[in-house]
Amino acid sequence: MAQEPKVRAVADQIIEVMPDWVNTMIHLNGLIADRMSVVPTDFQCLHAIVQNGPTTAGAVAQRVALTPGSVSRSIDRLEAADCVRRVPDPGDRRRALLEATPEGLQKISGYYEGLTKRTRDDLNAFSGDELKSILRFVSASRVSAEAAVQDLRGE
Repeated sequence: MAQEPKVRAVADQIIEVMPDWVNTMIHLNGLIADRMSVVPTDFQCLHAIVQNGPTTAGAVAQRVALTPGSVSRSIDRLEAADCVRRVPDPGDRRRALLEATPEGLQKISGYYEGLTKRTRDDLNAFSGDELKSILRFVSASRVSAEAAVQDLRGE
């Protein structure tokens, strides 16, 4: 279905500003990672642990598309920053699982507190229906970005 010209113009504007938003978020994550003595990709690992944890390092590596060695170094840094800990796997005593620590999550939340407040203030300007549309767009954009990653991996 073709978009009317005014709607297409707004869609084009959204597409145009998204890279600046993404780059600003990358910059923010880099600054926070630096303050925590980790690297930005460590946050990807931590996010995978929070979303799937307790989980194995191998599962984290698969989720974030890093080598097992890279994930191991990330886990070491996150552990040194008190963000994750290794716990025994109840199903296999020879293996450890990774879980986020409450202290680490609280520390990270503190760094994002200002952004979270500003984002909530920004979202307060929208109606419930508009928020549902924004959520639908963000969710669809994530799926599209994941498809683009898969396309590039397949080349």
